[in-house]
Amino acid sequence: MDDPYKVLGVPRDATQEQIKSAYRKLARKLHPDLNPGNRQSEERFKKVGAANDLLSDPKQRARFDAGEIDASGAEQRPRANSGAWSGGRAAGEGFPFGDDTGDILSEMLRRRGQGGARRGFSFGDFDDNARGADAHYLLRVTLPEAALGTTKRIGLATGRNLDIKVPPGTDEGTVLRLKGQGGGGLGSGPPGDALIEVRIEPHPIFTRVGDDIQMILPVTLAEAALGAKVTVPTLDGKVALTIPPGSNTGSVLRLKGKGVPKGRGAGDLLVTLEVKLPERIDAELETFLRKWSAANPYKVRD
Repeated sequence: MDDPYKVLGVPRDATQEQIKSAYRKLARKLHPDLNPGNRQSEERFKKVGAANDLLSDPKQRARFDAGEIDASGAEQRPRANSGAWSGGRAAGEGFPFGDDTGDILSEMLRRRGQGGARRGFSFGDFDDNARGADAHYLLRVTLPEAALGTTKRIGLATGRNLDIKVPPGTDEGTVLRLKGQGGGGLGSGPPGDALIEVRIEPHPIFTRVGDDIQMILPVTLAEAALGAKVTVPTLDGKVALTIPPGSNTGSVLRLKGKGVPKGRGAGDLLVTLEVKLPERIDAELETFLRKWSAANPYKVRD
């Protein structure tokens, strides 16, 4: 596995804000929607996401820095004479031990707050009908999928494939629980659960703020000055938007009900205008602007 710090291009003493900023920049640059068919970019996008999953979690990051887990999130095996047990969990995967008794015991040790290490224990110390360990998974979805709801199929450590329903309005970090889909219990003990943590991929256009969706819409000088009707994307398709005459960069237009669904309604889509000049100012436009600005001066700065 690649070093997550190198993947994100940050130093090992980077702050959480620096890690977040580096991830956002790379995710937007490498997003599959902006690089269709580019397998190399897609692989880098996945690595950037995995690195952020690890380093954005302070506890996981501390364990990685201490050498307790590797870059994938899996437990580092202790030396044979260390007397420590290792159950382990890979980031983005379930606990790999399945129904293996030795690994289930090590998980029970960690749950009892003994740090996963113990010498001289006896099997009489354990409940013969103990509940199985929970299995942890990461489920990546797009922003529209999280906002509108979707169904995703995942493979469990038990070998089963299940369709997971992601409800509309799901937030980043939401944990979905599947009863009885974790590690097997001891004896007649019940199995643990599968815990699926939802991670939302950065979107190249939309940003979610609560139940609203925000986006920046580039417009031409003529559209801003004279007004226009343009087509804009939303979470569930394209709609027409009317730009009022005399609009400026920073003007915000609101499309009611085009945000994240909530109850019987939905949030709004907030469109921020950004006036873009042509790449080249030709002689005709330059002559007009010089003549017009001389006859119509106005202040834009104090």
